[in-house]
Amino acid sequence: MKKQLTLCIIHQGDKVLLGMKKRGFGAGRWNGFGGKVDPGETVEEAARREVKEEAGIAVDDLTKLGVIDFEFQGKPGILEVNIFKSTGFSGETAESDEMKPQWFDVDKIPFAEMWPDDIHWMPLFLSGKRFTGSFLFGEDGGNTIVEQELREVNEL
Repeated sequence: MKKQLTLCIIHQGDKVLLGMKKRGFGAGRWNGFGGKVDPGETVEEAARREVKEEAGIAVDDLTKLGVIDFEFQGKPGILEVNIFKSTGFSGETAESDEMKPQWFDVDKIPFAEMWPDDIHWMPLFLSGKRFTGSFLFGEDGGNTIVEQELREVNEL
């Protein structure tokens, strides 16, 4: 059974906005903003809502660039993450109880403090290319990639 999730990264020029996850799944890692799709919500609506809740801003635009399936050894189910890029927003970024937003230069993205798959797909994302893939993590909580597949596509 697949569970749909969203991930949105704000990308403006040579900078990206990421958030330090403060609690829950992925705590202690820099990540984009996102989460579960609520019943009756589209993935785009969920992405907009999550960015507002976690970073305090309203995205102006959303471009879906990727879809990646994640599995964890020893845990049932697949997490289907819909990855969006936004280049504009309104409001001021603000820390929430879940995320602490911070801007990074694209050549200084803190991959060592992120999910280990990010370094593989982020170059495609930053260049505006569309991609699909899957990652299987080991039983160590997502620190080790056991299997991976990533490909550039023309359409999602």
